[in-house]
Amino acid sequence: MTTSTSELSFQTIKDEIRAEALNLGFSACGFADAAAAWPNGAWLEAFVAAERHGEMGWMQETLERRSHPTAMWADARSAVVLGVNYGPDIDPLEQLARGDHAAISVYAQGDDYHDVIKKRLKLLAGWMHRRFGNDVKVFVDTAPLMEKPLAQRAGLGWQGKHTNLVSRQFGSWLFLGSVLTTLDLPPDEAEVDHCGRCSACLDICPTRAFPAPRQLDARRCISYLTIELAGPIPAEFREALGNRIYGCDDCLAVCPWNKFASLSSEAKLQARKELRQPTLADLAALDDAAFRSLFSKNPIKRIGRDRFVRNVLYAIGNSGDVGLMAVVEPLLTDPASVVRGAAVWAARRLLADASALKRAEDDPEVLAEWA
Repeated sequence: MTTSTSELSFQTIKDEIRAEALNLGFSACGFADAAAAWPNGAWLEAFVAAERHGEMGWMQETLERRSHPTAMWADARSAVVLGVNYGPDIDPLEQLARGDHAAISVYAQGDDYHDVIKKRLKLLAGWMHRRFGNDVKVFVDTAPLMEKPLAQRAGLGWQGKHTNLVSRQFGSWLFLGSVLTTLDLPPDEAEVDHCGRCSACLDICPTRAFPAPRQLDARRCISYLTIELAGPIPAEFREALGNRIYGCDDCLAVCPWNKFASLSSEAKLQARKELRQPTLADLAALDDAAFRSLFSKNPIKRIGRDRFVRNVLYAIGNSGDVGLMAVVEPLLTDPASVVRGAAVWAARRLLADASALKRAEDDPEVLAEWA
């Protein structure tokens, strides 16, 4: 039943939307002025101008639409910004100690959050339209909407020195989505910065991807390198990858605000058993069909088997476990050049690290078996 907004107070409308959002399984809900001026468009333009977006050409192509929420939809007046807690049940940094096992970013160990959140956003937007008669549009991060600064304006958290959102209630672990609406609602109070002098997120970065606080050079970021970069990962970063084969949580996991975080109650977002530190040997052996089966309804599926196995081979090269040569050797003749190249790098690392095969460094005939 549609109720005229003139019959309801702004606060009543916001309270009803927030209650419905929480009922649908969202963990946080805030309101921001979608039409207000903001400096984030200029920040993004400078980021792209400095070529820090790397090979993510879509960022340049959608730069104008990303410059402001109303560039996406001129009629938008308010943004309902939603968060879903995906807090893990372990410290992600613990994954890095087991070199023969894979470290997968927390967000990619369960179902694809885009699918989970978008369904809920559509339900909320549909309910808003029926209840208040307003026009609505939904967005997750696959759309060109700068959600993190919008979330800060809606009071959900603040952008930390690592550029990611930090919440006093959920720490680093919030997925974001938004509903833009023609409803002209008063915004919530924006969150302020609570980082203080802490620089833990900057200091822990294995590849020094932060030129300065709140500045990111994606070309040096392990998440970009393992997910967005299609070709070989530059040699200067391969050792720093360690056993990280998809994404990197270091700057998120080290944040002191995680002491207030809680385990996600969303079953679909919790880690699948088979993705809790799988062995590198098992992952390297995946063909395309097995890859697609393992990562069904999972975000890793979008990068494809070849790029994924490339990452696994770099991790194998960093493991120091010469026994893994058994899985590297067949990949030296893989049909994908990016896999073959990574297999050569892994073989050279393993041979060089094995004291019994140290002579391979100086013996071209031995090394030629693996090149």
